Amino acid sequence: MPATRKAVVVTAASTGTAVGGAGWPCSGGLNLGVKLNVLLLLSVVATNLVSLYHLSLRAATVPQLLQQQQGGDQEELVLIRQLDAIRAGVSQLNHLRSSSPPPPPPPPELLLYSRLAPVASACSAHPDLLHRYMSYTPFAPCPDDALSLAEPLLLRGCHPLPRRRCFSPTAASSASKLLLPTDPFSPLPDAAVRWPKDGKCRSFSCLPPSLGFDVARTEAARFLRARGPLDLTAPQLLRLASLSRAGPIRLGLDVGGGTGTLAARLKKLANATVLTTTMNLGAPYSEAAAARGVVPLHAPLQQRFPVGDGTMDVVRAGHAVNRWIPEAALEFLWYDADRALRPGGLLWVDHFWCRRSDLEGVYAAMLRRLGYKTIKWAVADKSVAAGGNSGKDEVYLTALLQKPFSQA
Repeated sequence: MPATRKAVVVTAASTGTAVGGAGWPCSGGLNLGVKLNVLLLLSVVATNLVSLYHLSLRAATVPQLLQQQQGGDQEELVLIRQLDAIRAGVSQLNHLRSSSPPPPPPPPELLLYSRLAPVASACSAHPDLLHRYMSYTPFAPCPDDALSLAEPLLLRGCHPLPRRRCFSPTAASSASKLLLPTDPFSPLPDAAVRWPKDGKCRSFSCLPPSLGFDVARTEAARFLRARGPLDLTAPQLLRLASLSRAGPIRLGLDVGGGTGTLAARLKKLANATVLTTTMNLGAPYSEAAAARGVVPLHAPLQQRFPVGDGTMDVVRAGHAVNRWIPEAALEFLWYDADRALRPGGLLWVDHFWCRRSDLEGVYAAMLRRLGYKTIKWAVADKSVAAGGNSGKDEVYLTALLQKPFSQA
């Protein structure tokens, strides 16, 4: 580039000299050709000066650029090393994950219990019933579906039921018509129940006395007089609790307690508070228990007892707990009762019935695995104890067991 520019300068100078014979550019008689040559000469000189300036400036800034480039190369090297380390770490983790053993399978206890009462899926396991139950108009009266949908969902382990934003129907009665008794063994007021429109009975007197609704006569005698070795009365329970150093009966849980007769009796005898788990299967058990002034827990047997650990003085398993419950589910129930009992608390198995051939091999062995002290253990033929003679090979078991005061 400089060589070319030099040649151009020489040519232009020689041309100017030749033309200058007619006079120097400052002379006034210059023609147009001379003016153009002078302008060309000046432009070439200016171009060379600008080129020399840029060359000198570049020469001065090259060391700085080289230093910046070297610094940038070092930063890039550090970044590349860090990326290589991250890539190596990811590769190592992938290798460890591929070579590590698979995660352990779910515990057998969880699988077993999930088959008995599906964990967190009992409601979703019945989408047809659940869809009908949750199809309602918000902020309006709830559908009349307690017997047609709520109870079937509870029986299938869907508990607690989903909450709804509607007004549940209740018995429409004025204060003058609804006089709740102060004595739990007084006749139950029919106005305390919202009787189904298509039901057979619309009063407590219509229901069979054997179901526990004749509280003034049939239920008044229960847990007071023993009719045979299987019966355990409330006074006997209180006395045995004192003799076994279990302490006073203050809090209790009656599993499948019907209309709450045991809770009512212990309330009168010892001022004890007994919660009664019950369901409205064919009759208003919950309403009857509430009308008697005892607390009904509307809970199925699949549910974990809604009480704290080590808080109950006594847990009774009534007639609802029997051989129809699957063996594994029944064992879960016994251990949940153990969870609820305080040290020294009493587990009362009342008239549990099963086949005689299964008593020792299945159910007695199941109870003995708890490691409880046996206070009472009575077995009798079921048909004879019920006043019949059907000849079936079934027996009743009544047992009173005490939880150890300290775990081994």
